[in-house]
Amino acid sequence: MAPALYLLALAVFAMGTSEFMLAGLVPDIATSPDVSVGTAGLLTSAFAVGMIVGAPVMAAFARRWPARTVLLGCVVIFALCHVVAASTPSFSVLFATRVLAAVANAGFLAVALSTATGLVAPDQKGRALAVLLSGTTIATVAGVPAGALLGTALGWRATFWAVALVCVPAAVGILTRVRPPTEPAPEGSHAGASLAFELAQLRAPRVLMTMLLGALVNGGTFAAFTFLAPVVTETAGLDEVWVPLALVLFGIGSFVGVTTAGRLSDRHPRRILGVASPLLLLGWLALALVATHPVLLLILVFVQGILAFAVGSTLIARVLYAASAAPTMGGSYATAALNIGAAAGPAIAAVALSGSRDLGPVWVASVLTGIAVLMLLPSLGLIAPRNQSAEVVG
Repeated sequence: MAPALYLLALAVFAMGTSEFMLAGLVPDIATSPDVSVGTAGLLTSAFAVGMIVGAPVMAAFARRWPARTVLLGCVVIFALCHVVAASTPSFSVLFATRVLAAVANAGFLAVALSTATGLVAPDQKGRALAVLLSGTTIATVAGVPAGALLGTALGWRATFWAVALVCVPAAVGILTRVRPPTEPAPEGSHAGASLAFELAQLRAPRVLMTMLLGALVNGGTFAAFTFLAPVVTETAGLDEVWVPLALVLFGIGSFVGVTTAGRLSDRHPRRILGVASPLLLLGWLALALVATHPVLLLILVFVQGILAFAVGSTLIARVLYAASAAPTMGGSYATAALNIGAAAGPAIAAVALSGSRDLGPVWVASVLTGIAVLMLLPSLGLIAPRNQSAEVVG
């Protein structure tokens, strides 16, 4: 793998830390501007909405700009948003910075996805995606728990300052090591396709189906993950110090899931989706039923991290294959699929949290994942792993 790919993963680590860290900070954030826990949890949805809007818009505007310029600009804007968020006493301003930071994150990820897959062989998109997403999973292993501990010790604002600082080496790495391509696009490729042609690919049934499945699975993951802290402290009755540990377990599981899927999803997508998707559904149901037992809860958090990210990353790789005729906009389609779910999941879970107490979000995760499984299983026969143009759920 090209060294530039790992530098992109470093930036994704900083952004992933910010995106996921609210799972351990929601109760603390709620006390500062004096809002409810459910309202504070909507900051996750705000971030996801910014990602949904920002991914296609940023990709469309930046498709003719040098990739390094776009990537560097997005990292700088992202860092500045966290400086403002750490300084403001207003929840409205904090909400706005999450949206703007998400737009920058979306622009970065959309371009990074296209850049990353351009650094590897055409049949290794899943592996390149695994390296890039490892930045996110390492964020859940190290960055998010560290942020939770820092927030517990010094307050949630210190965590936002820390994210801004982490962006500095990422920006330097992009500036010095990410280079524009020097080789012309292969003959017959879609590298010079017009924006209208690329947008038209979004209407392809395979692209739409795979995006919908990715959104449902990610929605379930974010519904449960965003409100994991109340489940750990209230339902299981553990002290707050156990929240970072639960996040670490989920992060380790997600790293295992992404790494495994990255090695297998290019050749065996049917096996991953056909086995892991039903297990993911059963895992959410089991977690809701045994959450009062701390040991079982922590074990399931780890297992669900593996399954959620194995299924999710495989589906997003399918989006990239399905949208291979849209080399600059394909990354935005994958980003939108991830964050449609990341916006809807916590929003629905926030309502369930007020109506069904702490386990409401886990039941939401079960329902969303169940819908995905019902849609996915009849479609598995349409996945053709050796034919890259058809290598998606459709």
